[in-house]
Amino acid sequence: MCIEERVQRLVEEKIQDRTDLFLVDIKMYADGRLIILIDGDNGVDIKDCVAISRHVGFHLEEENAIDQAYNLEVSSPGIDTPLSSLRQYNKNLNRMLSVSLKDQHRYEGKLVAINETGIKLVVNSKKKGQKAHLVEHDILFDQIAETKVLISFIKRNEQY
Repeated sequence: MCIEERVQRLVEEKIQDRTDLFLVDIKMYADGRLIILIDGDNGVDIKDCVAISRHVGFHLEEENAIDQAYNLEVSSPGIDTPLSSLRQYNKNLNRMLSVSLKDQHRYEGKLVAINETGIKLVVNSKKKGQKAHLVEHDILFDQIAETKVLISFIKRNEQY
């Protein structure tokens, strides 16, 4: 069993009673970094990351599962981390996404629906000389190369 599989079992064991949390990714790098990304339907608390880190770290040490020095990092995915699971798409329903397709097309729009096979994105489309209008795009998961959540910052006109 590879280390990622063992870590996956340990994480799932730790969060089995927490239906709001889910595993996103595990990566063991050659430089000794072991990265565990977890997410939650309502976000992830630092206490959750600490508890998972302690559980995984304890068992890996007890089993002497990694034969080199390693650094264990447990966190939630950052804003630049692409979505990778259906549950992450559900969590981001009604948010703005950037979706890059395998055929090099790219869409930015609001995620309005998700099903087992794909998503529906509403894109504000404007062609030269025409008024902007909303266009719905049904996109299959197997067409998607990468999806990221778009974060917008609203500038307020405040006087000091």
